[in-house]
Amino acid sequence: MSAPMVLRHTGTRPETDRYDRYPTRLGTPAPHLERADPTVWGKIESPQLASFDADGFAILDELLTPAEVAEFGAEIIRLAGDPELRDDKRLIVEKSSNRVRSIFQVHKLSAAVAELVRDPRVLRLAEQVLGSEVYVHQSRVNYMPGFRGTGFYWHSDFETWHAEDGMPAPRAVSLSITLTDNYPINGSLMVMPGSHHTFVPCLGSTPAEHYRESLQEQEIGVPTTEDITTLANRYGISQFTGRAGSALLFDSNLMHGSSNNITPFPRSNIFVVFNSVHNALVEPFAAPARRPGYIGSRDFTPLSA
Repeated sequence: MSAPMVLRHTGTRPETDRYDRYPTRLGTPAPHLERADPTVWGKIESPQLASFDADGFAILDELLTPAEVAEFGAEIIRLAGDPELRDDKRLIVEKSSNRVRSIFQVHKLSAAVAELVRDPRVLRLAEQVLGSEVYVHQSRVNYMPGFRGTGFYWHSDFETWHAEDGMPAPRAVSLSITLTDNYPINGSLMVMPGSHHTFVPCLGSTPAEHYRESLQEQEIGVPTTEDITTLANRYGISQFTGRAGSALLFDSNLMHGSSNNITPFPRSNIFVVFNSVHNALVEPFAAPARRPGYIGSRDFTPLSA
């Protein structure tokens, strides 16, 4: 099969947010789209972010101190074992083992995480890239236990947030803070440097009420194997590894994924999505209804340090 084409967007954006510049969940294959928006909307001042525009991500070594890693490690263990959360919709379990996979809206469940999202070390990074005040679009803790931890297939977060949450533009960033050592062997995140410049339309319609299953194993809104092959040949694949306390800040449209963890070494992280207040959600572009607020927040109140 021939490689997908890349289509260049030109012209100006109409006034209405309902004009869909990133159509997806289509019935027939469509060309890849060259990104119509900037990656960096503000002024980069932190040296760690120097390559963010080109690569779509930045690695932040030692964002948290060892003492903070220990504190947050204890906190996420507490959350996973909280009996009051077992029947909470914000808690997602693994399909095969019934062990905790993710806990969403964690900045509302944990005072420590609520402070973390407002920490200037964290907040200023997002504001530099997005060039505005920001709010939390989504927060969660990801648990990948040893031996049977399930990975995340290749995807662009923006594709999902645009289609199912109504995020107009890729003016959002994700911060993944690791609370365990990330090795090449324990399912650490893989990214395609530069792939944030290319939007990949996905095939298929969005079923109603499918989001619970997609949080366990994403099958809707994923690129084809031909798409992934084309992007990998064009951009290559890098892997985020590092000591506990390091972090990865990455663009919402960066293609990324992780493999299963069959080692004895668990992997866990705090994951926070910051969206620009000027990029507030509208109605979903390719879904029959909004997802719940704990997945895609509609509280656009800006964060203050």
